[in-house]
Amino acid sequence: MNVMILAGGLGTRLSEETTLKPKPMVEIGGYPILWHILKHYAHHGFNDFFIALGYKGESVKRYFLDYHRLNRDLKVDLATGGVSTQGSECDEWRLNLIDTGQDTQTGGRLRRLRPWLGSGTFMVTYGDGVCDIDPRALLEFHRREKRIATVTAVRPPARFGGLDIDENANRVVRFTEKPQIGEGWINGGFMVFEPEVFNYIEGDQTVLERDVLERLAEEGQLSAFRHEHFWQCMDTIRDKMLLERLWQQGQAPWKVWS
Repeated sequence: MNVMILAGGLGTRLSEETTLKPKPMVEIGGYPILWHILKHYAHHGFNDFFIALGYKGESVKRYFLDYHRLNRDLKVDLATGGVSTQGSECDEWRLNLIDTGQDTQTGGRLRRLRPWLGSGTFMVTYGDGVCDIDPRALLEFHRREKRIATVTAVRPPARFGGLDIDENANRVVRFTEKPQIGEGWINGGFMVFEPEVFNYIEGDQTVLERDVLERLAEEGQLSAFRHEHFWQCMDTIRDKMLLERLWQQGQAPWKVWS
């Protein structure tokens, strides 16, 4: 099962970090958020990745070119310049890092990867969000529903935290973290598509969310896999700080690997 990751956007709302790097390379716990997404899928048995690059895509390529050596012990022969790796195993990911253009829209990036993806069902997600979803359950749901596309529906986190107040004393008892609340469902990414989806993409400027998914919904060809648990995108520096805090406290719900 191929997994496509949309990793080419500009990330303008996270400009504090994305001036020098693409958003998927912004780090949580010392690792790019893209790494967290790959680890999550790989834990569930999905290891074949097609990463649609755009803005500063060279930094993604550079990171993974060095990944194998930097995550293993090295033996260097200074006389010959030979280098060999030793020691612990490395992640068994097969990565296809493909430049899909800096100004290409999300649907266009998907279309540019068509020759790489083969003729079967494939998964798609964004390179800036983490979730504790089980992709295998998502895939099983998609196959039962027998539609062209499935999106994971999530409830967005509340924008602000809350206050617990002692009404009798007009006293704040505690601050509460922003919860997942019932403000309506949104597309959280973590999608599954049949190859017929390419019939809905016209070119580079096709927007997946507006031009493709909305049309599929109108035609009754879009399923929603409802995920009631943790989901968080990294749109702003505030989102990054939240994810970093969860990781540092050992409370990152998306870390399902050991």
